[in-house]
Amino acid sequence: MSNRPKILILTASYGNGHMQVAKTLQNICFEKGIRDVTICDFFAETYPIMTDITQYLYLKCFTIGPQFYRMFYYGVERFHNKKVSSWYKNFGMRRLTHIIGREQPNIIINTFPINVVPEFRNNTGIVIPTFNVLTDFCLHRIWIHHAIDKYYVSNEDLKRKMVRFGVPSFKVFVSGIPIRSTFEKQLKPSVLYKKYGLDPSKKVVLLMAGAHGVLKNTKELCKGLLSDPTTQVLVICGKNESLKEDLEEIKPHFSGRLHIFGYVERVDEMFRMATCMITKPGGITLSEAAAMGLPVILYRPVPGQEKENALYFQKKGAAIIVNRQEEVIDETRKLLTNDQKLLYMKSQMKQIHKENAAQSIIDDILLESKMFTRNELLQSIYS
Repeated sequence: MSNRPKILILTASYGNGHMQVAKTLQNICFEKGIRDVTICDFFAETYPIMTDITQYLYLKCFTIGPQFYRMFYYGVERFHNKKVSSWYKNFGMRRLTHIIGREQPNIIINTFPINVVPEFRNNTGIVIPTFNVLTDFCLHRIWIHHAIDKYYVSNEDLKRKMVRFGVPSFKVFVSGIPIRSTFEKQLKPSVLYKKYGLDPSKKVVLLMAGAHGVLKNTKELCKGLLSDPTTQVLVICGKNESLKEDLEEIKPHFSGRLHIFGYVERVDEMFRMATCMITKPGGITLSEAAAMGLPVILYRPVPGQEKENALYFQKKGAAIIVNRQEEVIDETRKLLTNDQKLLYMKSQMKQIHKENAAQSIIDDILLESKMFTRNELLQSIYS
């Protein structure tokens, strides 16, 4: 392999996490002078109409269809080695063959479980070093395939589970989940309080409302939290303009203690100012919170990877799971008045965090790829 490899990162835009991890890995490659790095939203490029439909249904699972998602997530897990697995492993083979022919990569990285990629090796005999970067704190067996050369995971528990399913231990690297570089930097919160007009003497609740309304009754939630005069609230609405406008109506009633944002580029600055955060348990959001040591209250996790992520963080003492809207305010208030618990949760969050995950992953992939090529050369010499 040349010193400047061609890297193909395959992902999918179900939620923002998989694509965000892909971009983070791409940026690390750029920093290392590796310029030939292509990100491909595989399913969107392969079946665009079907992808639009399934992405719509995926978003709906957070609001009206969690039981359907439960059936899909755990159903695929249960029948992994049966008909569903056989169909999924060959889904998009023709398009993948075209993409590989077009890009000519000598490294493939998956940030979404796309089993047709290792199946390409079985079908064609063409061997391209292939790596899976898992983006949650739990394991779905669809990530596992014998032709994956190495896996990068968030925690030791996940590695042990993979080994129980037959993955050799040396193929699993506990790297952590890649997060944006801004979350790895040091920055004094006092500077940010001044920048955003916050009162440093008051506790700060960060509410990740999201663009798709995954947290319901946000206005009532803000009113309830702000009924305590020692609390201030930051709300990130994403691209949900109607929610932002709705919240602006009540903003004047709270004497500068309600701060409303749309899409935020430097969301790490919000994390740094927050005392705790109310959010949904996506793998990337939780990884970023862990990097900041930010305690989280996880509202009504959807069955599937969200629920499994939430249970992992709750087990570690870093999160509180709340399933009913009326409990959110009470649990948040109790946490804000318990400095000892806040410190404990902050410490537990820090223990979960793995520093510089993206850097570690790319360094290891480059090393593995060089060893892979060397072994292939030796096999050709002595065959």
